[in-house]
Amino acid sequence: MNWLDIDKAHVWHPYNALPSKTKILPVKSTNKTSIFLEDGKELIDGMSSWWSAIHGYNHPKLNEALKKQVDIMPHIMFGGLAHEQSSILSKKLIDLTGLNSVFLCDSGSVSVEVALKTAILYQKAKGLKKYKFLALENAYHGDTLGAMSVCDPNNSMHSIYGTYLSEHIFTKAPELGFQSDCSDSIIELEKILKKHNEEIAAFILEPIVQGAGGMRIYNPNYLKKARELCSKYDILLIADEIATGFGHTGRMFACEWAEIKPDIMTVGKGLTGGYMTMAAMITSKNVSDLISNSDIGVLMHGPTFMANPLACSVANASIDLLRDTSWQENVKNIETIFTQELEFAKELNLVKSVRNIGAIGVIELKDDCYAQEIQDYCVKNAVWIRPFGKLIYSIVAYTIKEEDLRKIVKTMIDAIKSIKIENEKK
Repeated sequence: MNWLDIDKAHVWHPYNALPSKTKILPVKSTNKTSIFLEDGKELIDGMSSWWSAIHGYNHPKLNEALKKQVDIMPHIMFGGLAHEQSSILSKKLIDLTGLNSVFLCDSGSVSVEVALKTAILYQKAKGLKKYKFLALENAYHGDTLGAMSVCDPNNSMHSIYGTYLSEHIFTKAPELGFQSDCSDSIIELEKILKKHNEEIAAFILEPIVQGAGGMRIYNPNYLKKARELCSKYDILLIADEIATGFGHTGRMFACEWAEIKPDIMTVGKGLTGGYMTMAAMITSKNVSDLISNSDIGVLMHGPTFMANPLACSVANASIDLLRDTSWQENVKNIETIFTQELEFAKELNLVKSVRNIGAIGVIELKDDCYAQEIQDYCVKNAVWIRPFGKLIYSIVAYTIKEEDLRKIVKTMIDAIKSIKIENEKK
């Protein structure tokens, strides 16, 4: 039984059935911004491995960091022990975010779980019983139970799991568009905070770009006002920077667009350059001090692979790469190309809208039934994208070549055109 047969018979892929109801492509290797399939076909990677491989694949400095660390210490439990790489990484995250206290954990979803637990502990340390969270419509924060409970209840998995998920409070998402008037959503936000502030522990949001909930780009003024209102009503602000962090929007963290600092930040995806699973929850000194000096005394969470030395070492190398390279210039160039090329999609009958920021380019269709056809067309034409629903999008490595990026967008548009032609034939 070869490995492909094993995969078909036994391996459950994400958001899929077993056996798979969609085509699964066998990958042999990766290099730079290319994926090489078992049949020899090369695909330009338009997804940067679910937005994590910000430097591309097989970067020599990241490879070197892993190889060096594996001989020193591949893993060690973090309960009662410490190691150099975790301290170096924590200091880098503190310097980058302006926050103070770092909890290194396993994945983005887990970092959100820890953030929610931390917010509740913070309120309990103040003698308050605040167990509810405020989140945005269209929000996505992960697939574990706590994270799922603060995802949009109407466009997520809420209905499947019913009362198993905690019920929280949701407010209108900021209006779509980086320069859009967001006054209506701000008015609603303040109404909800005024009404429910005695039960809300924290407001969690994805700054500037709502990711899997619709790739919605919004005005930084909303984020700035959210910071003001959370401070006014004594509610913590949690910035979920798992998708937006480490440069995807053109700033190191999307919060920088609004020049605000959250009380708690979660990071993941690009943290290790896509090499290892790892995330972090980072808090202000006020949050960690209040919990630590209260009767509670500790943060009640402790995963086995927390602060894994291999992941810490490659994360350190990834952050060093960002510091030592002109990534901002690269992302700005990517943004310019997306802006230019997406213009050609605006007049297509199937297209509802296009939008982009930083290394993110999005085409939203009027209907959600074409995703698989579009993906198949792109693969046939040597481009890897993974549409979901109405969204045909690309988030690329900062090292991608201009010609490859233009090919990604052109192929996405050609895929949409091919569907239009087929429909006209019918």
